[in-house]
Amino acid sequence: MARESFSARKKRAARVVAVFRRVYPKAWCTLDYKTPFQLLISTILSAQCTDARVNLVTPALFKKYPNASAMAKAPIQSLESLIRSTGFYHSKAKAIKETSRLLVKNFGGKVPNDMASLLTLRGVARKTANIILFHCFGQNAGIAVDTHCMRVSYRLGFTSSRDKQNKIEQELMLLIPQKYWGMYTNWMVSHGRKYCMAKNADCAGCPMNKLCPSAFKV
Repeated sequence: MARESFSARKKRAARVVAVFRRVYPKAWCTLDYKTPFQLLISTILSAQCTDARVNLVTPALFKKYPNASAMAKAPIQSLESLIRSTGFYHSKAKAIKETSRLLVKNFGGKVPNDMASLLTLRGVARKTANIILFHCFGQNAGIAVDTHCMRVSYRLGFTSSRDKQNKIEQELMLLIPQKYWGMYTNWMVSHGRKYCMAKNADCAGCPMNKLCPSAFKV
């Protein structure tokens, strides 16, 4: 099979986006949140953990520590106890406490709305920053590359890497129109959970199978 040119791949990506828009019109972040602060903390907790598990933990966490000021003052042992079931709770407790302290010190307790400032917070890399900027501030600053995005994008032939987040993001940003960057991850999560699972992918039922070079091969 001839290697797909960038131009052909970009045209195919546009067709893929059209299908995603039709199939997942209500796709959105699956973390429960009411404020930018809650989404920031929830996203940090979601590392190496399911969103469903995080959503079980955060109601009690935010009831006790509802804002950056309160969380910055929280005893580390209390934070660890509340988030223990999300895994890696020692490092995550330190991250959310330090991030809260930095929010109070440098941003008046508010979550900043620019990439450079978000990246100064502990536990925040581009994936988390992209999620915050899109869902809380409506900015398509980049594409949040999580495990679903990595897997599905690789199978679609949109990236040459399976696990290098920064490289994957840069490759995707060349293919996907900027106005869809924020939604792209939401579509990837929805699609990865419903059809394109890591194991036993449902290629037969997948609405993307005619556009996917990996269809019936995974």
